[in-house]
Amino acid sequence: MAIYLPGTVEEEQVSLDELTPREIVAELDKHVIGQKDAKRAVAIALRNRMRRQKLTPELSEEVIPKNIIMIGPTGVGKTEIARRLAKLANSPFLKVEASKFTEVGYVGRDVESMIRDLVEIAIEMVREEKLEDVTDKAELNAEERLLDILLPPVAAPRQETSPAGFVLEGSSSGGDSQSRTREKLRQQLREGKLDERMVEIDVRERNFPSFEIISNQGVEEMDVNIKDMLPNIFGQRTKKRKMKVNEALEYLIQEEEQRLIDMDQVTRTAIDRVEDAGIIFLDEIDKIAGRESGHGPDVSREGVQRDILPIVEGTTVNTRYGMVRTDHILFIAAGAFHVSKPSDLIPELQGRFPIRVELQSLTMADFIRILTEPKSSLVKQYTALLETEGVKLEFTTDSLEEIARFAFRVNEGTENIGARRLHTIMERVLDQISFDAPDKKGEHVKIDADYVRHMLADIVKDQDLSRYIL
Repeated sequence: MAIYLPGTVEEEQVSLDELTPREIVAELDKHVIGQKDAKRAVAIALRNRMRRQKLTPELSEEVIPKNIIMIGPTGVGKTEIARRLAKLANSPFLKVEASKFTEVGYVGRDVESMIRDLVEIAIEMVREEKLEDVTDKAELNAEERLLDILLPPVAAPRQETSPAGFVLEGSSSGGDSQSRTREKLRQQLREGKLDERMVEIDVRERNFPSFEIISNQGVEEMDVNIKDMLPNIFGQRTKKRKMKVNEALEYLIQEEEQRLIDMDQVTRTAIDRVEDAGIIFLDEIDKIAGRESGHGPDVSREGVQRDILPIVEGTTVNTRYGMVRTDHILFIAAGAFHVSKPSDLIPELQGRFPIRVELQSLTMADFIRILTEPKSSLVKQYTALLETEGVKLEFTTDSLEEIARFAFRVNEGTENIGARRLHTIMERVLDQISFDAPDKKGEHVKIDADYVRHMLADIVKDQDLSRYIL
């Protein structure tokens, strides 16, 4: 199955097969600062996935993905690396906290639900792709249906026979006139001149009678798709509804899109994509590390690990869309491992995560780069936000150094939350400017080091206050 990079207007589509590990790292560098080891590990894992697709079916079945554990404090880029990797590969991606799951018999979600969620994400992805293919046709069909409502077609003229036996044809001028009127209406519709006119169209009723399903299984485990079953039970009832032309057109386009998309094919493609290219990011894996203690909240930790094990090893999960194999899904686990360590996981689960990478804590230099270098850096975001109010915002170099210095100091003095500290500090620095922005239209505002110190100095001096605010 060929996977392609999502193209943009500036960049033509590049086949993922052409991306070397070095180029994958370069793509990740545009969004995540530092963490070379983690980027190298995920780049190699992605490249191995491409290599596997070129093997013979017999051999490719035997090649299992090399799952990864990322070890590092919060806010250093673990989730972002995995998310950007999935976007780069156009793969179905799910982030889930391992601590959400509890052993069977305890309150919580069962581990198989992560595969069902991944399938839902993949179906939505494939459906969006198919929508792009049928959008033009759906718009044309909806336009024709709306024109039929605005100008109902006239019946064809009847042929009459004269007393002498000659056939008298109906005048064709009526049909030509109808056609010309229809084209004029089409032109007005496309120009938006009819948007405010009211029309009456048939819409499907969505309110079905309520009913209960009593079962010892979760609804997602039942081999029934309620959404598909309901129309068959109650029929597709419609009702007349008045709406503006532009709203009616939007509704009819959506209806036509649903009609043109083959959902069975979408489902088959989505399941194939999950099985061959799915990525699951298991966050907070350290929270379930630890052996059986026999009492308290820790009692189910090892049980959760044993439940996760078959999913990571490779099993078949029953979903409402059919059976899904997990053998070739790439699992990326992550955790801070402050209290526990990877060796506290049960040996079987450790063996399924052969690649371990440690992510480094962020330095002051990293903070400065995070503020400015990524494609959608914080400075670019805040500048663009205030531009919408007509305020031109400018950060001096020394102001960025001061913000980075404050972030680094607060992280050292309190809990280390990594790059997320920058969000808190930037909000504090720009608090007054953001509030007054509507009254400063057309102004040029320069943020320098003195202004940053003025906004933050009192809070940073008081350690207790700093813990609450920054």
